[in-house]
Amino acid sequence: MPMPSIHRSRHALAAALLLTTAAFAAQAQSSSGADPRGRWITANGNLEVEVAPCGAALCGTVTKVLGNRSMASGGGDMQPADNRPALGMTLLQDFKPVDAGDAARPPTEWAGQIYNRENGKTYSCNMSVSTANNAAGELLLHAYVGLPLFGKTQRWVRVAQN
Repeated sequence: MPMPSIHRSRHALAAALLLTTAAFAAQAQSSSGADPRGRWITANGNLEVEVAPCGAALCGTVTKVLGNRSMASGGGDMQPADNRPALGMTLLQDFKPVDAGDAARPPTEWAGQIYNRENGKTYSCNMSVSTANNAAGELLLHAYVGLPLFGKTQRWVRVAQN
């Protein structure tokens, strides 16, 4: 005997609530690793950068130089447009939360600027943390000019805790 439509509707509603609850639980679990503060290795492996508060924003300062590879295809030696020493240089600046988090739900995305030593230019940038491909976390930095649609994303890897 077929189930009356009211019972099917209740089952559908219950299933939807269950899926919504599971989605919120997964989001809460992934947001615990969403804090960008800490030390990160840049996409080309050249630098270790510490993301930390600087005033009301977050900034990223070079704490260790590991290499000198270019971001261009082929990855040969980089010839930086900026000849200042990389150590101590601020590459990420003025990152503020995009989504106004609160005590119950901290922010998951920040917007600021990223400096490219290789060409000496500063770009608008969105920053977030993902644990999808790496349990320790990846810092996703989407640099762009004008609209975020026309940008490029770098993945920085969190420095392993000793």
